[in-house]
Amino acid sequence: MPEDHVSPKTAAALRAAMTRLFEGRPQRTDGRLTKENLYKEAQLSRATMNRAHAILAEWDAHLAAHGKATPGEAKRDATIADLKKRLTKKTQECTLLENKLKAAHTAIAALFHDNEALRQQLNKDTASTVTPIRPRGPQQRR
Repeated sequence: MPEDHVSPKTAAALRAAMTRLFEGRPQRTDGRLTKENLYKEAQLSRATMNRAHAILAEWDAHLAAHGKATPGEAKRDATIADLKKRLTKKTQECTLLENKLKAAHTAIAALFHDNEALRQQLNKDTASTVTPIRPRGPQQRR
């Protein structure tokens, strides 16, 4: 493991800054996981931070294992992924309902036209002259 060429006080400041950044509790920076934010969070110069080889190796190992996303960014990304998944599901539901609505529209239109045709047929049949049949009584013989 590389050696640190910094005082114990400087190493403690860097480790505390690193912990705050990893936990998403920055005090002096925007919280992004960059080396610039690390030395600013520790209130050190970049040159002093660069002499802390072991701490920088831990920093790099943590970023390699966990990525550069802060806890807030990871939560945001998870929320966005969940919302995208829900949006996709709702879009599929809307498409299905739209297709059902189109099918219902077509069926209703066909029923309307059938109904109109039946009404016209009924009006035509009642408008024609009907000759009543005389009731037949007992037949008389002649």
